[in-house]
Amino acid sequence: MYIDWVGDQPFLLLEPDTGEVHKVHFFATTLGVSSLIYAEAFLNEKLSSFVEGTIHAVQFYGGITKYFVPDNLKAAVTKHSKDELVLQSVYSDLEDFYDTIVLPPPPRKPRGKATVENHVRYLETHLIEPLKERTYTSLEELNRDIKEKVAVLNSRKFQNRPYSRLDAFERYDKPCMKPLPHEIFTVCDYKAISKVPDNYHIEYDGHYYSVVYTQCGKPAILKATHTEIRICDSYNRLLCKHKRSYRDFPRYITEDSHMRPEHLYYKEVNSKDGAYYRRWASVFGPSMSEFIDRMLKSSKHEEQSYNACAGILHSVKDLPHGIVEEVARQCIEMNSCRYKTFKQVLGKLQSGEPCSEEHLPQHENI
Repeated sequence: MYIDWVGDQPFLLLEPDTGEVHKVHFFATTLGVSSLIYAEAFLNEKLSSFVEGTIHAVQFYGGITKYFVPDNLKAAVTKHSKDELVLQSVYSDLEDFYDTIVLPPPPRKPRGKATVENHVRYLETHLIEPLKERTYTSLEELNRDIKEKVAVLNSRKFQNRPYSRLDAFERYDKPCMKPLPHEIFTVCDYKAISKVPDNYHIEYDGHYYSVVYTQCGKPAILKATHTEIRICDSYNRLLCKHKRSYRDFPRYITEDSHMRPEHLYYKEVNSKDGAYYRRWASVFGPSMSEFIDRMLKSSKHEEQSYNACAGILHSVKDLPHGIVEEVARQCIEMNSCRYKTFKQVLGKLQSGEPCSEEHLPQHENI
């Protein structure tokens, strides 16, 4: 797909309130075999307009060509010499998103861009000149007229040939194009980071997003959309993605796989969930492990047993492990793994009283 701005910039847009007439810029693309045309008017030739025009052109064709061939425009190309090609960051992302190859023609080589230059001249004659016959009060109105005129040009048969651009597109270009992605490309807000901090989190809009800890001290690029945070290395290779957060809490958004091993261990040890209480119980022995496991499973929702587990484990943390194991074993034998049962058995065991089954509360499952 060849991409360029048309050189002719006529004054076509009338400001109704002031009577001022603005010039418009024509973005145009064509395909290599069929020469199928896409054109759109913009108020300027800034990067945002260039990217938007490229996205609309891809949607117009209904597929993705193997190559995008823009002229050496600042909106797409940062540097292009015989030794080096550096794409503008946003256009590089566009290249990755559509899984295509951006390949500008060699600079100062007219024969390298003959197709697009001929295409531009054709549009200046057959599209822009007819548009100059009137003025428009809005860009939308102008683009509607452009769409109608381009449709006529694409359906018009070539000179001395029995087919049109549209016919050639359906026969030659379209079968070779890749399907469009399900999502639409979104322009990102960029933030360059000279060094990833030691805590391996990068700040954006008051929130801190993690990157793998091995990137500490290295440069990175953060790209933010309305819904997503993407972090890339200095070569624009994707390192990780996060869902963008707008909540006041938590401020730190961390993936476990990004954490240092010692940090991950500390988190796992101190996370108060079912696994936390099972790990704590395993310190005393297998009977206590089974007792806590049964307690957690006895509730409809495991979280409902957390307080009872915490109460038992805190109350026995300074007791000999043998006593705790014996209490847990007796509770398991009575099939009464409950907080109240455990406390009663523990009290009797500490006071030296025999722990007979009749002195214990009856469980509904016994």
